[in-house]
Amino acid sequence: MMDERAPISVVVPTLNAAEGLPMTLAALAPAALGGLVREVVISDGGSTDDVAEIADAAGARFIVGRRGRGVQLAQGAAEARGRWLLFLHADTQLEPGWENDASALIESGEDNVGVFSLRFDEAGVAPALVAGGAMIRTRVFGTPYGDQGLLVSRKLYDAIGGYRDMPLFEDVDIIDRIKRRMGRKSLVVLTSHAVTSAARYRKSGYGGRVVKNALCMAMYRAGVSPEKIAAFYR
Repeated sequence: MMDERAPISVVVPTLNAAEGLPMTLAALAPAALGGLVREVVISDGGSTDDVAEIADAAGARFIVGRRGRGVQLAQGAAEARGRWLLFLHADTQLEPGWENDASALIESGEDNVGVFSLRFDEAGVAPALVAGGAMIRTRVFGTPYGDQGLLVSRKLYDAIGGYRDMPLFEDVDIIDRIKRRMGRKSLVVLTSHAVTSAARYRKSGYGGRVVKNALCMAMYRAGVSPEKIAAFYR
């Protein structure tokens, strides 16, 4: 019998994510203690660091499968038992109070999906501008980043076929299918923030990474296969 007090299963894909994972899991603890989060499923792609030990210490379920974010998200969802699924990247922490937004979305009905507002874990003009641009993209075009998390009912997730086995743009693909089935109004932007790592932007430079992201999206919309785009993205 499913515990109605704890409807959410959190699914976190990992690959050598030991550095950021403890903070990600710690941010979920208040909601777990409060009865909103039923379980956390760590879907690993073959890590060689301490991810398994971190998951065990946090009381999370740990599964290992084929590498690739899309397939790892799908594998985690297949193991999850909650009425709602929260997909969250391993380097993203939800800010305190996120559970209030999540509870309100759940109460609004199973046809709605939620994404969090984006913020980077680095101060400065460049991080703020990139995060602001991502939120414009989310609100105007209804295309959030996977870094913003995704809260979706199990019923709707199963109805659209879940995450697909894609090396890149699995986040765009699932949102596209949700919008086609339910319409843009089903996508709810939650006010609480998902604070994500800026490491890849620091490595490439904010301007360079933004340009590369835009080029990758243009290629995807033009029909280039995600496998070919993935090689360029790296």
